[in-house]
Amino acid sequence: MTAAVIERDGKFLVTRRLRGTHLEGSWEFPGGKCDSGETYVECLEREILEELDTRVRVVREVFSTTHAYPERAVELHFFDCQLLGEPRAALGQEMRWVRPADLDVLEFPPADAELIRMLANRP
Repeated sequence: MTAAVIERDGKFLVTRRLRGTHLEGSWEFPGGKCDSGETYVECLEREILEELDTRVRVVREVFSTTHAYPERAVELHFFDCQLLGEPRAALGQEMRWVRPADLDVLEFPPADAELIRMLANRP
C-alpha cells in the first residue's frame, strides 16, 4: 500500500476513510492498494487521481512500515508528493489541511503512528 504525504503552507492534506472500508472513519494520508504489476509510484499517481481528482509528482519515499491488525497485515510506503492541481474529494470523503502539531488530535490508523510522530516533531 502507498500513501501521499502532501504538505502545503505548513499543513498536511489528510482524508477520512469512508464508511464500509477497513478502519472506517479514521483519518489517513491519501493513497491505497497497488494493483498487480504496479510500482509504488504508479499506484500512488493512480490513487491520488481517483481520490483527489488531481495529479501528483512523487518525490521520494519518506517512511515505510508494516503493521498487523487482527484482520490483516499491511505494508505501508509513505511518499513525499507535490500536487499538480487543486485537490477535490472525488469520492465524497472528508478532506482537511492539518498543521503538524494537530495531527495527533485526529484518529489515524495505528500503522501511521510513527509517521505522525515524525511529522509532528519536525523542526
